[in-house]
Amino acid sequence: MDTIFALATAKGRAGIAVIRLSGSLSLIVAEALCGDLPASGRVLRKIRSRNGDLIDEALILTFCAGESYTGEAVVEFQIHGSVAVINLILSELASFDGVREAEAGEFTRRALENGRLDLTQVEGLADLIDAETIVQQRQAVRVMTGGLGVKAERWRTALIRAAALLEATIDFADEEVPVDVTPEVRVLLSSVGEEMRAEIAGSGIAERIRTGFEVAIVGPPNAGKSTLLNRLAGRDAAITSHHAGTTRDVLEVRMDLGGLPVTVLDTAGIREAQDDVEEIGIRRGVDRARAADIRVHLVADGSQPELEVVEGDLVLVPKVDDGRLGERGISGETGAGVDSLVRRLGQVLSQRATGAGVAIRERHRLAMITAIAHLDDVLDRLDSAGEFPDLLAEELRFALRAVDGIVGRIGVEDLLGEIFSSFCIGK
Repeated sequence: MDTIFALATAKGRAGIAVIRLSGSLSLIVAEALCGDLPASGRVLRKIRSRNGDLIDEALILTFCAGESYTGEAVVEFQIHGSVAVINLILSELASFDGVREAEAGEFTRRALENGRLDLTQVEGLADLIDAETIVQQRQAVRVMTGGLGVKAERWRTALIRAAALLEATIDFADEEVPVDVTPEVRVLLSSVGEEMRAEIAGSGIAERIRTGFEVAIVGPPNAGKSTLLNRLAGRDAAITSHHAGTTRDVLEVRMDLGGLPVTVLDTAGIREAQDDVEEIGIRRGVDRARAADIRVHLVADGSQPELEVVEGDLVLVPKVDDGRLGERGISGETGAGVDSLVRRLGQVLSQRATGAGVAIRERHRLAMITAIAHLDDVLDRLDSAGEFPDLLAEELRFALRAVDGIVGRIGVEDLLGEIFSSFCIGK
């Protein structure tokens, strides 16, 4: 494989910049620029061009194959963050035969190929890089440090044991098997199935934490929805007017609510549309509101909400500037009741977030659903295992393939390009 290099820190002027070099030629190339280097360690060296011109003085870190992030020999140049210095060193590295600039995510892809990370850890790392809130960071760290991979390995071990027990009945088909294997197989498969179902139950919330919850502000025209959105956003995100029907489309504001990523939606006022454009806006708003995690209904005191109120929704009386209704009232104009709204939304969403698992992506959920279907088929027919042990063992192999797909052992080649394209060049 080619030796690859890339700037691992952000482009532009900075105090320090890091250039990473990975591959079999790493130490040879680095020594051509810096002189003798240890196979593994850190030293201060002058960096010179191949013509002998001094470029910089830098801290050089070296890692042996098997001890680095990628699993290959790696050299990192911790240089001064001058744009000129960075460009000169990158140009020098590109001049060596067998050395090229890394593609997006290529360092991490090599870590996957060399067994330093499994695919779930790669996905967790991508989420950690993209994390905007504390809760997203914590969830990403759980996955990146092997939370789902450890579970998948435990499931795999149990399924292999169950398959081996069933296959033993095939190997001894002409003899009497001394022990009935079905009770142990049933326990193993039932335990794996229960764990998978628990992960599936928490996968929806985990995905929401990764992508963000949605809170929709709904109500009739001129109820103060846009004013409330602006108050929550701390800026004029929406046009406000005393004329009804100002909001025609769904407006979105991204927020950090108690460490949770939340998108607040301002929807068109629900009423009999005055024209085709307003009708489209109302329809879109209603669809987005129904799909949201929570709806904040703004309705006049004594009136009924325009949409159905479900568990977790909040019903508030708008334009209560003096706070006389307590938590029932709110005013985007003065801010009365807004702190209470934020606190209550945070409580509802935080309670839901406690049920999150470590299966954070749709493909994890689908793989577990596939595996469970095969496990259930085996359990349903386990009492007749003596007649069809080969068929049941084959069902378990299908379940194993689904589990192996979670961590990237098989069947995920078509996903890798999409996953690694989301990484920056130097990762």
